[in-house]
Parts: sequence; C-alpha cells; structure tokens
Amino acid sequence: MPRRLPEITGTETLRVPLTRAALDPEQASLFAPMFKALGDPVRLRLLSMIASAGGGEVCVCDMTDCFPLSGPTISHHLRVLREAGLVAGDRRGTWVYYRLVPRSLAVLGALLEAGRPVPAS
Repeated sequence: MPRRLPEITGTETLRVPLTRAALDPEQASLFAPMFKALGDPVRLRLLSMIASAGGGEVCVCDMTDCFPLSGPTISHHLRVLREAGLVAGDRRGTWVYYRLVPRSLAVLGALLEAGRPVPAS
C-alpha cells in the first residue's frame, strides 16, 4: 500500500525547506522512506526511466532488459518505489505499467529547495 504523502495545504508549507526549518519526528518518518527508496542505484535508475518515459508510463517488460537482474528483483525494486509513494502502477493483462507520482517529486523538491543553483564548491 502506498505511503501517505505529507499534507501540503498551501504554498506556505512549500516555502519551508530543510534549510529553513527542522523537520519534526512525524515529518521525518514520512519523508525517510522516500529517500531510502531513492538511495538504491537500481531504484533511482528505474524512477528516472519512468519519469523520462514518453507517454508518461513504462511497461515493466521494457525495463527488465536494462538491468542484469531477474524479473522478480526488478519487481521488488518497483514495489519499494510504489510503497514509498513515488510511482503508481496499473496491471494490464500480464504486465504492469508504471507512472510517476508527480506530487511526490514536488514534495521532495520543495523540501530540498529544488531549482536553486548548486554552489561550485
């Protein structure tokens, strides 16, 4: 079952990134699984493949050949991404099609102040 995303009731919440206010324990426990899911190189690649897919979704059958891993292992990684609330999937016959949950990345981006220039050093 996908995790509940942190509630965002307005733009004020989005203007309080990690650099301006410390997370409380409940917020940290909501965000941690998302970061943990992205901390694995396979899952990060899977997420990037799904996010950059033309048409907005990717069949698991199109992703398995990109990795030297078994189908069940890829399915496990996709399940972790799904349970973290980063992707959603729909079964169509034998295959599952995955799509990005844009709100999840918006929440993480706001938390990390996405879009700010990265310092040179």
